[in-house]
Amino acid sequence: MARKRKSAPTTLGGAVALLLLISLAVWWANRDQSTASAPPPAPSNTPALASLVVAPAGPMTGYSRDRFPLWASGPDSCDTRETVLQKQGSGVTRNGQCKAVSGTWTSPYDGVVITDAAKVDIDHVVPLAEAWRSGAASWTDEQRKQFANDLTNPQLFAVSANANRSKGDKDPAEWKPPAQGFWCTYARDYVTVKAAYKLTVDQAEHDALAQMLGTCPN
Repeated sequence: MARKRKSAPTTLGGAVALLLLISLAVWWANRDQSTASAPPPAPSNTPALASLVVAPAGPMTGYSRDRFPLWASGPDSCDTRETVLQKQGSGVTRNGQCKAVSGTWTSPYDGVVITDAAKVDIDHVVPLAEAWRSGAASWTDEQRKQFANDLTNPQLFAVSANANRSKGDKDPAEWKPPAQGFWCTYARDYVTVKAAYKLTVDQAEHDALAQMLGTCPN
């Protein structure tokens, strides 16, 4: 009998400990679930988007692609298009006139792989017409030429013809890259270019950029 009275507290203590462990496990599982469902924090480049002036899009009066001269020649006699092809392609070879004659290009907008340079389009991240209606209408032709041939900012991408035609002169409120994995990069580059040239964004454009920036990793 004495041994039974001594073992009862031990058994009770073990049961209490087991209940505590179960409660802790449930709490921890719920904690993980609530953390996983919480919205991600704002991407680090959100202030860059906030720095852009939000204003209605301007008219297209007087616009022409000819007001943005393409393609400018560089110091090595290669024009802007050929320079982009060489920088963004793999295994690119060129002839004596600086034309790409072979290579492989992967369009970041849709993942299409292209092996014929003639079938590669060079896209302006901020379309020329979009630049016009957000500030470029007041620039000189020389300033527009610099914008259209900008190799310093992330403005030019080698892409598939289908993606480029689909995009046209649409802003992010009207068109986003089919490859959603590229949304973060696309939005960051778009904001970078607009900020560099002090171009405005309309409200729908701003909100679409914020949506894409929300896909950026922490």
